[in-house]
Amino acid sequence: MAGESETARKVYRGVWAVLARFFKVPEEPPKLLPIGGEEIQSFRPSPRFLDYLKFQFWIGLTLIDGALAVAWLVILFNNPLVAILLGPVFLVVMVLPDIVAYVALHLRYDTTWYVMSGRSLRIRRGIWIIRETTVTFENVQNVELKQGPLQRHFGVSNLIVQTAGGGGVQTQQGQTNPHVALVEGIADAKKIRDVIMTRVRQSRRAGLGDESLEEKRDAARGAGWTPDHVEALRGVRDEIVALRASIGSRPG
Repeated sequence: MAGESETARKVYRGVWAVLARFFKVPEEPPKLLPIGGEEIQSFRPSPRFLDYLKFQFWIGLTLIDGALAVAWLVILFNNPLVAILLGPVFLVVMVLPDIVAYVALHLRYDTTWYVMSGRSLRIRRGIWIIRETTVTFENVQNVELKQGPLQRHFGVSNLIVQTAGGGGVQTQQGQTNPHVALVEGIADAKKIRDVIMTRVRQSRRAGLGDESLEEKRDAARGAGWTPDHVEALRGVRDEIVALRASIGSRPG
């Protein structure tokens, strides 16, 4: 939040440095090999996503710690001696989880990376267990943009990327559905969705394992072939596919 103290930031940076070294958390984004000189785009959740997480943190802290404080006051009015004895316990229960939760949400933000090429999207999260998910655009079935009222206030959204075989939408971190990828906390979600859908359409036009026309020309020039050679090879390939299909359709 805007009023976050410098002390809290220094404490987090110190803890993060220790954890990053201990768990060997990669500082760089995950790698995707470029094909044909394509541009690789790496990005992280918006800084406003961290503000969104902190806002939820402070609301939860206020409610839980407030309830614990009221419970301690009730004990104090009824039995001051017991309240005094339980005071340190209440203090630890109120403070320690808050510190752990505060560090955890920062870690969640700082360990999230998104990398996008012309053919795929790679997502990496985690510090204790690092998870990397790669989604190939030719397998994408749907890209859904989700934005709740609180997310709208902070100007961030989530993208739900569903691939072939995907079921219901999984929106939690550490997702278990292998056919769903979550791109969370981004400010330009509509732009990224449009980019993904454009690349999905390009992949489908090219066909599974079929290069684009420009890539064919580059390959032909590199091998000393003309476009006519490439087209002739494509014709041979199509005839082989048709022959296999006719053989497979014959009765045994």
